[in-house]
Amino acid sequence: MTVAIEMGQTRQGVAATLDLEELLSTRLLVQGNSGSGKSHLLRRLLEQSAPWVQQVIVDPEGDFVSLADKYGHLVIDVGDHSEASLARAADRVRRHRVSVVLNLDSVEVEAQLRCAAVFLNGLFDADRDVWTPVMVVVDEAQLFAPAMAGEASDEARRLSLGAMTNLMCRGRKRGLAGVIATQRLAKLAKNVAAEASNFMMGRTFLDIDMARAADLLGMERRQADSFRDLERGHFVALGPAISRRPLSVRIGGVETESRSGGPRLVLPPSTATLEEARELILTSEPEPERPPPPRRAPRPPPPDILVQLAQYSPPAAAAAPEPVELTPEQVEERRGRIAATLQQVLAAEDAAFRPIGVLYQDFLVRLRIAEIDGPPDLPTFRRMLATARAGIAPEAADSEEWKAAVARAEALTEDAQGVYLLLARAALDGLPCPSDATIARAYGTHSVGRARRLLGWLEERKAIVCRKERGGQRSIAMVGLGWETAPGLPDGPAESLSA
Repeated sequence: MTVAIEMGQTRQGVAATLDLEELLSTRLLVQGNSGSGKSHLLRRLLEQSAPWVQQVIVDPEGDFVSLADKYGHLVIDVGDHSEASLARAADRVRRHRVSVVLNLDSVEVEAQLRCAAVFLNGLFDADRDVWTPVMVVVDEAQLFAPAMAGEASDEARRLSLGAMTNLMCRGRKRGLAGVIATQRLAKLAKNVAAEASNFMMGRTFLDIDMARAADLLGMERRQADSFRDLERGHFVALGPAISRRPLSVRIGGVETESRSGGPRLVLPPSTATLEEARELILTSEPEPERPPPPRRAPRPPPPDILVQLAQYSPPAAAAAPEPVELTPEQVEERRGRIAATLQQVLAAEDAAFRPIGVLYQDFLVRLRIAEIDGPPDLPTFRRMLATARAGIAPEAADSEEWKAAVARAEALTEDAQGVYLLLARAALDGLPCPSDATIARAYGTHSVGRARRLLGWLEERKAIVCRKERGGQRSIAMVGLGWETAPGLPDGPAESLSA
């Protein structure tokens, strides 16, 4: 599955596209001096990818808060919240898959580094079940991952640099895709910049930055001077998500605007004569008595960010159409399309070992592409996934026998339900007992030791009874269901029983 994000046009007038799924796996580094169009590039990327992936923007200047009105991002002003509430909010952001803008412009540099580090670490430390893909965009990354000490304290710098290193070096397995932008490559920590596989380099004037940009793009040093000649909004791109060879791209337009406007010419007044100017500026007049400043009302306590997240709902774009009642044939067709989509998700080579949250995100995107409305929620998806991995066909899943097995599985922990249903399916059909490797695969692990411990746990919970058979074989009986597997070898190879 490929989601192509159109970033602009090449010199030949061809659309320059970016593979979003590849970008989430390989990360992106954007570099350009002030005024090169770096923030415009980030805004284009955010706007084009907003319908497809959850976004978190670390915004030191408050440039991206305008995304809230158009795309429903929640703006978190860090000046109103403590570090502890920011950490809790980051966990909630991942659980509820809310796109947010972390607005840092109301605090000093020291606090910016601390707040950004706390929030990024909160995203990083979320539970495995919520490791769905998140595009984490950090503007002015040299502030949060500096190559050397600056105006902030060493402690704040270490916290921020550690969080940025986790994002770029270890975030991929947790679903965090780093997109970082900087004015100066020389000021950005090398271990952070080195983890990006995609690059978009804009106008640059300093020799050291041009040399690093040329190295990252695989260009010869004598070609580095070309970065001085790039126009605003023009970038040279390279990477598996964009192009295998350096590609010149002119970034396309955007729908939202930054709060901060660029410098614009304002003509000075031409009506004042020299004498009028002298009178306006140099004539001394008695200072009027100024009334005492009004007493400032006490500042109300900051709002609880967790309450904000709980009450948050994106702005309604348009009235939802009236639900259409489907005929039984349409219901059955929709069910078949959903089942086929689930099989596409399971057909991926590493699907057995990917976190449930990542599989669910992949499932939702595929449904959206296929224009299938009303996707199942996460608990329903878990049951569908466990049933599919057990090898039960959709039509057989409605039988009373299988419903009884599902009811007993729901009394177990979520991670054990899939294995229980795998054993139940084998017992119901009289198939040989699944091997330890097959059980480990259903459990989402390569460790057969963990599979054996899970069988012991299920037996302790009186859900199954394991029996030793002749020749080192094993059979498993399902307590309360009256089903039993045929004997099978525990040391056999891993087999997929997906329907």
